Amino acid sequence: MTTETEALSPAQVAAQGEFRGRSHLDGLKTFITHQPTGAIGLFIFVALAFCAAFAPIIATHDPIRNDVANQFRAPSSTYFFGTDQFGRDMFSRVIWGSRTSLFVGLSTVSLGTTLGAVIGISSAYYSRFDIVVQRLIDTMQAVPSLIFSLLIIAVLGPSFFNTILIIAIIFVPGTARVMRSSALGVMQQPFVEAARSVGASDLRIVFRHIAPNCFAPFIILASNGLALAIILEASLSYLGLGTPPPRPSWGGMLSGSVQGYITIAPWLAIFPGAAITIVALGFSLFGDALRDTFDPRLRGIR
Repeated sequence: MTTETEALSPAQVAAQGEFRGRSHLDGLKTFITHQPTGAIGLFIFVALAFCAAFAPIIATHDPIRNDVANQFRAPSSTYFFGTDQFGRDMFSRVIWGSRTSLFVGLSTVSLGTTLGAVIGISSAYYSRFDIVVQRLIDTMQAVPSLIFSLLIIAVLGPSFFNTILIIAIIFVPGTARVMRSSALGVMQQPFVEAARSVGASDLRIVFRHIAPNCFAPFIILASNGLALAIILEASLSYLGLGTPPPRPSWGGMLSGSVQGYITIAPWLAIFPGAAITIVALGFSLFGDALRDTFDPRLRGIR
């Protein structure tokens, strides 16, 4: 017994692959045409990923090596973004800081939104646990994100991985609430009742029928969460409670004694601050574009 692919000739298989490639390319062109701001956000994300992946090649100096003889050097052909109070090259630190921001953003969003989605969908499906879960979520959402972060740091202590864990926990309540609402809507669809009538197990109904139909809001939450994760990490590092030195961090570059040198070396704040602003804006634009693309109520609005 042969499969469909084995029954085709090599030329037909190659033609199918080429067609799929053109299909993906056409989809990308359509996205860029209809969502130009989303395309800008996607470009910023790709640029950030490129800088993070090739930081050792792009960086022109060691980002943590002190060189007091060259402290407070203004931006030049040798030091593109100038140097800080320890003589460290700011351009190299900003490039290496992109690794920290991207890793924190992707890891916290992946962990937080996935856990929140599991809790939200489970809460919607198993109604007997719904009241307890929603009251816990209400309690967590009643505390501002930054205050909640400081409370957890006071217990766990500041470290890089504790920062990731804290930001991931912050994403759980909002994601769970949105995914619960989406799952409740999907559960009213006839195909869910049909699955129950034929004796499908709860796990099959949840993972086969409900979860896939909640994928669009999940992607939107994840893309918008990247911007918030980077801002939260920068805020905690700014307060000295996030990524500890000597690991380069955009928020860390704005904290501590740097604030006392702003008048004599403004580039110490300009370039890390610009990096945070541009990346957060890019993720927000990309997330809004995904929302407009996946939400059928907004597809006709341009």
